[in-house]
Amino acid sequence: MNDLVSMKQLSESEILALLDRAQNFETYGARELPKKYTVSNLFFEPSTRTKTSFEVAERKLGLDVVPFESGLSSTIKGETLYDTVKTLESIGVDALVIRHPDVGYYNQLIGKTNISIINGGDGSGQHPTQSLLDLYTIREEFGSFEGLNIVIAGDIAHSRVARSNADALTRLGANVTFLCPTEWCGEFNAVHEWDENLLNSDVIMLLRVQHERHNEKSIFTKESYHNQYGLTLERAKRMKENAIILHPAPFNRGVEIDENLIECSKSRIFKQMENGVYVRMAVLELILNGRN
Repeated sequence: MNDLVSMKQLSESEILALLDRAQNFETYGARELPKKYTVSNLFFEPSTRTKTSFEVAERKLGLDVVPFESGLSSTIKGETLYDTVKTLESIGVDALVIRHPDVGYYNQLIGKTNISIINGGDGSGQHPTQSLLDLYTIREEFGSFEGLNIVIAGDIAHSRVARSNADALTRLGANVTFLCPTEWCGEFNAVHEWDENLLNSDVIMLLRVQHERHNEKSIFTKESYHNQYGLTLERAKRMKENAIILHPAPFNRGVEIDENLIECSKSRIFKQMENGVYVRMAVLELILNGRN
């Protein structure tokens, strides 16, 4: 495999193999790859967790990391993404991690360049490494996915995390329910009340309201959204004893999740962030070794 741009590329066995490899990295630590590779991280949207954890993963694998700042590059002079990628390929970069606001930006690159592409998020399309780290965190907790009841709640229509996880979790045997306002369903069938979905859930995954992707001003205030669709303290008390809370972050405290729940005993939010390093090491190793 030379590129990873969507969870749909991966079979169930390939997903599980990547999770196994990530677990190996967590248990035994990193080893540098046998061959020296050069990578760069092209982020055209803001990022804390994804960009930083890729950089940590790259350094743990002994990769040479070429800094790239979109605001200081020739893209502000009108250079296309394709020409930027071809430039980096020409000077010896082997792989790129790219985050871009355009859904499917990678279609102009795959098969037209010899550089490997790892999708760090394309608009509201896909975010494969986030999905993999979510899967890793869930499996770490429950051992498998078969029969788990998982609620993904929030701004579903604009979420690449929801799209990536919906496909993978369903194929791995989980029961996935989407919960959101009627205006934010997108192509998904969703429920609009917590009710029994709260009581039966093994995993509640909360999503940020992505105001930057909305064409119109939200009809909700922070308080009204939190009361109707957020994970409040009262709702958290009704969760199953062994249920866990996930969030890809950044989180809006007091909107999709009560501030007091972010580091509560059921929360695995910061463990997700830690797991992102192991998963991204596994992905980088797979992609770069595939270039041999």
